Amino acid sequence: MPSRVLRADLLLLLTAAIWGSAFVAQRLGMDAVGPMLYNGLRFLLGALVVLPLALRPERGVPHAHPLSGRRLALLATAAGSVLFIGASLQQLGLLYTSVANAGFITGLYVILVPVFGWLLLRHRIMAGTWGGAALAVGGMYLLSVQSDFTVAPGDWLQLLGACFWAAHVLLIDAIAPRTHAVRLACIQFFVCAALSLLAAVMFEPIRWADIVAAAPAVAYGGVCSVGIAYTLQVIAQKDAPAAHAAILMSLEALFAALTGWWILDEGLTPRAIGGCALMLVGTLVAQLSPLLQRRTTVECLGTPR
Repeated sequence: MPSRVLRADLLLLLTAAIWGSAFVAQRLGMDAVGPMLYNGLRFLLGALVVLPLALRPERGVPHAHPLSGRRLALLATAAGSVLFIGASLQQLGLLYTSVANAGFITGLYVILVPVFGWLLLRHRIMAGTWGGAALAVGGMYLLSVQSDFTVAPGDWLQLLGACFWAAHVLLIDAIAPRTHAVRLACIQFFVCAALSLLAAVMFEPIRWADIVAAAPAVAYGGVCSVGIAYTLQVIAQKDAPAAHAAILMSLEALFAALTGWWILDEGLTPRAIGGCALMLVGTLVAQLSPLLQRRTTVECLGTPR
């Protein structure tokens, strides 16, 4: 069992590294093609990578109240549409902000998920989530707000995108227990790709030479980030404890900052580094506090009186 947990932790660490470094690929891809075309190509490629897994018959216990084919298509289209908006805002934001800022601000969706659940669905929210949110807000202030109290347009786009990522997580949370998870992911990837390509045809120039030039970045974003990393996450979380997964997945933002510095030579000021640290700590506090509280409750219930 320890070896399986260690393997799962390493797979999650690799997943976080792929997703974090994908921000660099997203930036480099736009040197040749527009943001909508890049997203369309990478999600189409990612959907094709995941397709063989989606077509496999699912084993195990049948889902409770499974969705009909028509209902699944409708809900998956809704999920793909929300994914399209979030991915588009993220991609557009990368035109006007650094990879590090994009990674850390996008990571705020982890905190926004329970907050939106509390606001919209009456979910219970833990005190640690509020504490983590406060730390993250302070970190974002240090990272994004300049001395003249202005914020880069790209940071606003990333923050708005994080809101849609949070909405997407809540939507998937409601749909996934009633259907084949990988099949749902594959359908929404195709929907996102179709909407992105339609937007590219309407608003961006499309030239074959530009697509060829962007091919390495598209391949990394599609095959590695969408296809391989998603599959690794599903495999790893079968054996990884929730606390391990929470910590390791949060490192995506750190990998984004490191690869942005290494490949794109994007530096961070001491103030920005402090902001990134606060946001990372806030994210971890928000993710881990419910797990720690649940563990304490179980231990208390199991203690002889």
